[in-house]
Amino acid sequence: MVAPVSPSIPTAPPAATVSLPSTHTADLADDRYLNRELSWLDFNSRVLALAEDPSLPLLERVKFLAIFASNLDEFFMVRVAGLKRRDEMGLSVRSADGLSPREQLALIARRNQELSVKHARVFLDEVRPALADQGVSVIAWSELGESDRRRLSVYFTDQVFPVLTPLAVDHAHPFPYISGLSLNLAVTVKDRATGGEHFARVKVPDNVDRFVRVRRDDSPGAIDAFLPMEDLISAHLDVLFPGMEIAEHHVFRITRNADFEVEEDRDEDLLQALERELARRRFGSPVRLEVSDDMTDHMLELLLRELDVDPGDVVQVPGLLDLSSLMQVYGVDRPALKDVPFVPATPPAFGERETPKSVFSTLREGDVLVQHPYDSFSTSVQRFIEQAAADPQVLAIKQTLYRTSGDSPIVDALIDAASAGKQVVALVEIKARFDEQANIRWARKLEQAGVHVVYGLVGLKTHCKTCLVVRREGSHIRRYCHIGTGNYNPKTARLYEDIGLLTAAPEIGADLTDLFNSLTGYSRKSEYRNLLVAPYGVRTGIIDRIAREIDAKVAGDGSARIRLKANALVDEQVIDALYRASLAGVPVQIVVRGICALRPGVVGLSENIEVRSILGRFLEHSRMFHFGATDEFWIGSADMMHRNLDRRVEVMVQVKDPRLTAQLSDIFDSALDPRTRCWVLHGDGSWVASPHDRDDVREHQQALMRSRIDPGA
Repeated sequence: MVAPVSPSIPTAPPAATVSLPSTHTADLADDRYLNRELSWLDFNSRVLALAEDPSLPLLERVKFLAIFASNLDEFFMVRVAGLKRRDEMGLSVRSADGLSPREQLALIARRNQELSVKHARVFLDEVRPALADQGVSVIAWSELGESDRRRLSVYFTDQVFPVLTPLAVDHAHPFPYISGLSLNLAVTVKDRATGGEHFARVKVPDNVDRFVRVRRDDSPGAIDAFLPMEDLISAHLDVLFPGMEIAEHHVFRITRNADFEVEEDRDEDLLQALERELARRRFGSPVRLEVSDDMTDHMLELLLRELDVDPGDVVQVPGLLDLSSLMQVYGVDRPALKDVPFVPATPPAFGERETPKSVFSTLREGDVLVQHPYDSFSTSVQRFIEQAAADPQVLAIKQTLYRTSGDSPIVDALIDAASAGKQVVALVEIKARFDEQANIRWARKLEQAGVHVVYGLVGLKTHCKTCLVVRREGSHIRRYCHIGTGNYNPKTARLYEDIGLLTAAPEIGADLTDLFNSLTGYSRKSEYRNLLVAPYGVRTGIIDRIAREIDAKVAGDGSARIRLKANALVDEQVIDALYRASLAGVPVQIVVRGICALRPGVVGLSENIEVRSILGRFLEHSRMFHFGATDEFWIGSADMMHRNLDRRVEVMVQVKDPRLTAQLSDIFDSALDPRTRCWVLHGDGSWVASPHDRDDVREHQQALMRSRIDPGA
């Protein structure tokens, strides 16, 4: 078990001179914290706001509609599923803001219904008509001309009909199992001879495109037209039920609990245990039923009864269900309707020369900081690993893999290194949610190539992003390292904003050696030189540094301040430490992409704290800290959440080189600039778009893109 505490940074007192007001310390109904689930729904609402923004290119708005839907699916499969499980088991554990699971579920249901209807209406009333004006139509069967219908009927007969399986429900045919996230037609058919009505279910196949491409004869301007597959099937139900009258049909979709626990202590083979649980995932209990808003009460009652769904879990949606499929529409080749392509820049340190310089010789001259996607992943981190694999002087490569791409050059490089006789260790986190199957495949492929594959520590997920290269140089051994905030995934590195440190610093190399020994063996290493490592070291390390800022401020140091950037801020101990800092007069500035349970700007508690959120073309994903009095900068993989700080192996590294700390400070300055477009969190939990009263509004991400295109900008 990793139990790191940094001896070089002695534990600071918990700022005993500053304590939280007694009015803010009740055990239940505590008003210090916002509800994390509702805060997540607020985050997804901000994603939806991007889909509403008419200043964005039209297909980018389509993309955000799809992202909103995909986000919501995962939220229900995991977070809502967990709350329902606690409620059903009678567990009375309340959230930090004092709500029971049942109370949270009720609030979530109301908020989700509002957002789901708004989401559907943005597509129906704004985006879909705007698409049609640009020649990209999402159409209904009723809008097609006769020639189009004949052509699509042939397509249905040849390509779709053979894979459909209508399932009747009667005394001889029990109600079929409905898999999670599948799109289905609920059909009532009437026997013309007897007049009896029967129910049947038709699954919309998930191995064909959701939208059928249509070349419309009656609308030459509509270059790209899409017909939903459920519309095509609905128009041909008489072919599926010959001799029967189609009385009614409606679309529905169910979401199931996809969260599970692997009993690692009981199961000797973690791979087999995980595969068994993955097989059970599709049979999880239902947590949400989405139905078209024109579904009859009779049909809905039947589905509720047969699917064993609570009426409170029903979401009625106007128009199409499952708008995550709009990513297919986003894929049309219409560059004028999308963001202008951005080509990441090769970091200057790795820039092309007449005689290319190796990554290793560059790092011997000094550390390099990269920020993706502005800095190219392929010509920095990927090149580092590929050169290590090809270099005959490299003896060993040790790397963590949490999520990677389907055709990963990183994995290929590790296989090449093992084939060349190098010692290669890959710590593959096969419990990375929703990537389990892919990671199992990678683990087996790596093992077959001779890579030493390790699955991490019992009871912990290995979430840190680290790579260690051991190289012989003359009579010496030198270690080269990468520590980052994002996964080793070339595809998401073009979409996610992340920070990475490449270094040959001996003390960091020694730290990573110790860390990998803890992850792969029985080491009980408890001291690190330049790292904070969860599950024991990150929370205490951050809180200690907050306490130092408090002490500095109390001592009259005007440089005391805290700047924090993360995906989520939920951990109550960290939040309370930030409250103490605010009470001591320490300015606290927070940039959080998603969940924030801290209440800023509350009189007598958090008047010196401001929280903002930046969403845009790229997904803000880096985690960074700056402590002003000590002028310390830290980056790493850990969000301020219980799961990261208590149940994962996470790594934070201190960036010391003044050249690199200046880069990190510039990122903070840009994100926190009063002119930067963002959402600002208020103490009552509301998020307000800002700034709304000035003409010189700037875009944080566009400014960073310009800085790579024109470094002098």
